[in-house]
Amino acid sequence: MHDAADQIWSRIQAELRAEVADTTYELWLAPLRATAYHGDVLRIQAPGPTRGWVSDRFGDTLERAAQAVLGPQARVEIEGEGRPAKVSRAAPAPPPPVPPGAVTEDLNPKFTFDQFILGPTNRFAHAAALAVAELPGHAYNPLFLYGPPGVGKTHLLHSIGNYVRCYGGGATVRCTTAEAFTNAFLGALHGGGVDRFKERFRGVDVLLIDDVQFLESKARTEEEFFHTFNALHDAGSQLVLTSDRPAGDLAALEDRLRERFESGLVADIQPPDRATRMTVLRKRVHHDGIELADDAALDVIADRIHSNVRALEGALIRVVAYHSLTGRDLDGDLAAEVLAGLYPGGGDERARKGLSVDMIQSATCELFGLTREELLSESRSQRVTWPRQLAMYLAREHTKESLPAIGAAFGGRNHTTVMHACKRTAERVATDPEASDMVRTLSERLHADRHD
Repeated sequence: MHDAADQIWSRIQAELRAEVADTTYELWLAPLRATAYHGDVLRIQAPGPTRGWVSDRFGDTLERAAQAVLGPQARVEIEGEGRPAKVSRAAPAPPPPVPPGAVTEDLNPKFTFDQFILGPTNRFAHAAALAVAELPGHAYNPLFLYGPPGVGKTHLLHSIGNYVRCYGGGATVRCTTAEAFTNAFLGALHGGGVDRFKERFRGVDVLLIDDVQFLESKARTEEEFFHTFNALHDAGSQLVLTSDRPAGDLAALEDRLRERFESGLVADIQPPDRATRMTVLRKRVHHDGIELADDAALDVIADRIHSNVRALEGALIRVVAYHSLTGRDLDGDLAAEVLAGLYPGGGDERARKGLSVDMIQSATCELFGLTREELLSESRSQRVTWPRQLAMYLAREHTKESLPAIGAAFGGRNHTTVMHACKRTAERVATDPEASDMVRTLSERLHADRHD
């Protein structure tokens, strides 16, 4: 009878794979096993801690798959620790509204798992985030996501919060950044509101913290976050953290805090591969109702921009804006022309051109009327800060140098500063035409000088 159950289960698994996402199947349905088939009842065994969740969330799915294989009379019972749980055939309930008083601070409703584009460079992180969202405090705690800017860390962070808000049965969620946490803590210290601060961050079921690298070198905030982390973890609350690099590379962070960051599951996200870049662009085109003359425009964008999704979407916005203003067809020729200054070719072509950080610094100083000493100085005046960030951005885009090497060339700065500069510049270029023109002018000048 057990062999018969195995054969039946193998066919049901094929049905399940066709009905749910790969990550959902691997996380929740792959561990299931058929133990017996008597009459019209198929018994399925689930790991004890997840049995109730599998029954509630996937009961209808399992029964539909069983009926597709065994006929409409088939029923499913899910076994775990204790007595079997019969699957309810009632229609699934809609997502519950946010309960009165529930904490859902700063969640972006557009960042959901459904809107996240899966690819080989982010699949593991996505699966881990989904597992945490479905079983907060039980799956992986803490979950530490890291990767360069613009690859989807914040999207996954907010996806967890939005999922728990909808399906978490009233579980409270707080989502914030390390910078906002620091500012709130300092404000509480000076304003006498430490108790309210502790209640705000320790009285939740799920705490989501973005950009924890900004806790570095902030001794008092690190101390408070250490105790907040312990209080939540001991209470069984879920913590999810994001960073631009692994916890082990946060050299200026206290050892005990780094150890806690690494005590759960660590998952990295890398820049998207070409297929993922094309999927991102096609989804954005479909979502915004953009009419393309041909797909060559997307090919050009995907080939020229490798670094992150944010830059990819920014480039598409530039090309579409130019199409709207000029009335020209939105095709590959237009995309190549619009991106020629910012991205004069794919990553390999940029490397072959042999541009150096020194050349970029010289061109930046000339354009903005600065000396090399001013550009590399510690000055934070807008007159110097913007050209410096722009030069770092161009060095990242147009040379083969690593982030640490670029930082060293800019007065011994660390790679976090370079990443921050690149992020700020990309955001400014996407929204400020004057900034975009400056980048184009500098890029064209650099490549013209290179060919002279």
